[in-house]
Amino acid sequence: MIYIIYYAFILMALGMILSAIRFVKGPTAADRTVALDTLTTIGVAALVLLGYVFQRFIYVDVALIYAVLGFIGVIVIARYLEGAL
Repeated sequence: MIYIIYYAFILMALGMILSAIRFVKGPTAADRTVALDTLTTIGVAALVLLGYVFQRFIYVDVALIYAVLGFIGVIVIARYLEGAL
């Protein structure tokens, strides 16, 4: 069971690295926004997995707040890019 958790962390780290590369290198602002949303989603998943590993369910609460703030941030950026603000 512990090997599955290790593999999950390795895959999350790989996904975060690839998303960070897209965030830095993205040719358009929309690509950067999607990469930021992906980073937020992977970060939330990592927090939930850490909460499971350490048996500290406060990480799940932090992950939920982080997910809501990330969602609001992406919506604000999308509205700005659309020109509606």
